[in-house]
Amino acid sequence: MFRTLLAATLFATPLLATSALAHEFKAGELTIGHPYSFEVPASARAAAGYLTVTNAGSAPDRLIGVEAEIGNPMIHLSEEKDGIARMTHVEAVEIPPGQTVTLEPGGYHVMFMGLNGTPWTVGEKIPATLVFEKSGKVPVVFNVEVRKDGNADPHAHH
Repeated sequence: MFRTLLAATLFATPLLATSALAHEFKAGELTIGHPYSFEVPASARAAAGYLTVTNAGSAPDRLIGVEAEIGNPMIHLSEEKDGIARMTHVEAVEIPPGQTVTLEPGGYHVMFMGLNGTPWTVGEKIPATLVFEKSGKVPVVFNVEVRKDGNADPHAHH
């Protein structure tokens, strides 16, 4: 009996830790996976948010906006051109049918501009609404996490 209980506990513990960190939101055929951001100090004027969007449907959709009470969120694309890193505002991100699009550092991301002295601390939850062309508004929560590499959010100075 004890061995069975011990084995079940050892097996379940990693699953509990994983499910506590991962979170997803659904809207029709779309699944939004693990929205997150990194901690930023009070001096930061902006913070970036990242997530995945999986389209299980047969038609494309587009992420066309982000709404939040914190900052002025918009969709940005980071790219390197002629050896210079640039970040530009984009009107939409295409979510093709049967595919997953990842908003991640160095690519598409949500940019929360105008934080004006509002620090984001580890464990904080940032509510926002993703706006899709066909699927409409999807409420999500960005978990504020520790940067794995220990560096500050590269977008915090914008």
